[in-house]
Amino acid sequence: MSLVVIVALWLPVSFSAIACDACKKQQPKLLQGITHGSGPDSNWDYLIVSAMVIITVYSAYAAIKCLVKPKEKNYQDIKNVIFN
Repeated sequence: MSLVVIVALWLPVSFSAIACDACKKQQPKLLQGITHGSGPDSNWDYLIVSAMVIITVYSAYAAIKCLVKPKEKNYQDIKNVIFN
């Protein structure tokens, strides 16, 4: 069984077990049962978190893209010197 499948099946179960009953009542419907605390104070909190998620996903995509298919073709490049 693939690791991705295991994580996809495990995440919904783990999210429901994170928050206590008092915190579930304080959270907005979107976040109920996921986290402890009072929840976001304003819509700016959602905007900030959304921007951070977009930046993080793009950074991960760019890093993986550069690792999988680098554009350096020069044989004197440090990467090629190490590989050879």
